Amino acid sequence: MTHSDVEARALGAARDVRHRAYAPYSQFLVGAALIDARGGIHVGCNVENASYGLTQCAERAAVTAATAAGCRDITVCVLVADTPEPITPCGACRQVLAEVNPDMDVLCTTVEGKAVRLSLADLLPQGFSRHHLP
Repeated sequence: MTHSDVEARALGAARDVRHRAYAPYSQFLVGAALIDARGGIHVGCNVENASYGLTQCAERAAVTAATAAGCRDITVCVLVADTPEPITPCGACRQVLAEVNPDMDVLCTTVEGKAVRLSLADLLPQGFSRHHLP
């Protein structure tokens, strides 16, 4: 299976999981799929909470799913949202993704198919990491 085949599967998985998002307050449904080094796909969707600060973004939900599956070698994050232009991860998600792999690619897409590929390093320049800890 080629890299583009795996990305196409991940895009489909992110689109599918987006429909399972729990977003009764914002109605903003987001799906994420992480691709690991072996071509495995780990998905997550946003889960809102009436206490907005407790809301979990799709990217962090996908990181949780990958971690629970024993996977830590993520190479690509695929995002899908129903927006006019592709969205990028929020600051908190950028930091969590950087903990997993600061060199991963982030493929941001719309439901209609617009896409932009960015590096996480470009999205989080000079990000905080374990190397900053004593």
